[in-house]
Amino acid sequence: MLNGKNAIVYGAGGPMGGAAARAMAGHGARVWLAGRTEPKLAAVAAEIEAAGGSAEIRLVDVEDRAAVDALAAEVRREAGSLDISYNATTTEARQNQPLVDMSVDDFLLPVVQSARRQFITATAAAKQMTAQGSGVIITLTASASEETRHEMGGFNLACASVEALTRSLAGEVGKYGVRVICVRANFTPETIPGAEDGDLSMLIKDTLLGRLPKLAEVGQTVAFAASDHSGAMTASILNLTCGAIPD
Repeated sequence: MLNGKNAIVYGAGGPMGGAAARAMAGHGARVWLAGRTEPKLAAVAAEIEAAGGSAEIRLVDVEDRAAVDALAAEVRREAGSLDISYNATTTEARQNQPLVDMSVDDFLLPVVQSARRQFITATAAAKQMTAQGSGVIITLTASASEETRHEMGGFNLACASVEALTRSLAGEVGKYGVRVICVRANFTPETIPGAEDGDLSMLIKDTLLGRLPKLAEVGQTVAFAASDHSGAMTASILNLTCGAIPD
């Protein structure tokens, strides 16, 4: 499905990034694992290589625009193309507190952080992909973008802003053959070891499937979005909330 494709995964040492990196490599992509923590990246690379895939590690801070631009250019130059860029980095967020009790700085923290990180990686990829005339940029958000019941602080706005960025960038780069897609997940229990259904009952109650998404489901959806099988899809939000947010 992704044979011959070259992909950068930002935040590849984390659960969401690692799952997507393993999935894309499993479908034949050559994957560059980007992040700040070498041991975590090395662990994912070892899993990919043990399964017969190809992975390289790059220590990159997604808030360093020059470094991110350089990595995107490096991959295209050395591999011949940059076909996929996926940003699965996390953001800091103050939650479980009413908005009226929250400071402006705490509210804005995830909004600014998430927008900055997704903007830097997406535009770095867009520069290379528009020049070559093809590519897929994938962003990541959460069900918080449309939730009302939970005290999510600024995280709601952070997710909504990334979804808006996805649509606006897609409108700019589509004419160059570049697609931009957002994956919207719900809370994924595997990201917190030891989390049990009893601890997550409020979130599970919100879903139509009576469960929360699995990491493998998120990873495989990213791989699908990056493939030619979704070639008619852009400016889209892929809903992996298990029905917590109906479309």
